[in-house]
Amino acid sequence: MKAMVLKQITSLAENRAPLELVEMPIPDPKEHEILLKVSVCGVCHTELDEIEGRTVPSLFPIIPGHQVVGRVVKSGDGVRWKTGARVGIAWIHSACGVCDFCKSGMENLCDDFKATGRDAHGGYAEYTTVHEKFAYPIPESLSDAEAAPLLCAGAIGYRSLRLAVLHDGNNLGLTGFGASAHLVLMMAKRLYPNSKVFVFSRTEGERKFAQELGAVWAGRTEDPSPEKLHAIIDTTPAWKPVVMAMQNLQKGGRLVINAIRKEEGDKEALLKLDYSRDLWMEKEIKSVANITRKDVEDFLKLAAELPIRPEVQEYALDDANMALVELKERKVRGAKVLRIR
Repeated sequence: MKAMVLKQITSLAENRAPLELVEMPIPDPKEHEILLKVSVCGVCHTELDEIEGRTVPSLFPIIPGHQVVGRVVKSGDGVRWKTGARVGIAWIHSACGVCDFCKSGMENLCDDFKATGRDAHGGYAEYTTVHEKFAYPIPESLSDAEAAPLLCAGAIGYRSLRLAVLHDGNNLGLTGFGASAHLVLMMAKRLYPNSKVFVFSRTEGERKFAQELGAVWAGRTEDPSPEKLHAIIDTTPAWKPVVMAMQNLQKGGRLVINAIRKEEGDKEALLKLDYSRDLWMEKEIKSVANITRKDVEDFLKLAAELPIRPEVQEYALDDANMALVELKERKVRGAKVLRIR
């Protein structure tokens, strides 16, 4: 099979083709695993974190990609999925299933959490395998390309919105406006129709796109919000937006950071965090760590019901490096998806 693989940590500033197209054997599913013929795979900022070493893959070479949609073509023993079933694979590839976190539905915090495309081969390939418990049925109303971003950008956005504890009529801020944030905006407009959404972004294109989707205001990262915000969801890789977001929060407001890692380049921005101005009055900062199976299952159902349809840009598998470089350079409108076949 054809696959795009990462062989070593590198800098996208110096290496604009970090992934190599190779031929690999088609994997054989083990007991309780399924083999998927991959149709599409979403491109996520987490792939940039893997490539540049902010979250390091546990094996090399590694096939990245954790927003996978395909059809079952082969199964190991004891599998419930039928051949031909259309399923998705998300960031959570496995967890131990027996620790207190797993038993309480917080498997995202399991010490043995394994991530698709980082700790196990992912979807930048023609075939991939996963344990049947970590595969999800794709609603018929969603196309493959529409479904792929929902498996991570959508599901993690859904978890972030839940952790924001927003009430209808509260003001919501979104810092950064990529794949996840544009889906959060769609969700918020439907779930909280009386809430206003304010967007902060570095690029004029993203700000315009946010207003097209219903944001009442869109400004630069450093611009003060015209109204204080009850909750803000930060999806950026940088520290500066965190400091600016705290200044825009209402008393008792909550900032939810939806990012697996922050880049080190601007961490001096944290020195500008002032306790009395930015943190006092019971403001909160909450991180989002991974996702659970229930997040994915619940969000896919919600996306089909509301409905939520991401805006998607498609690329061929061998154009994965181009898609990643564009993501790094913030050339983004909605979500990016690799078309495998």
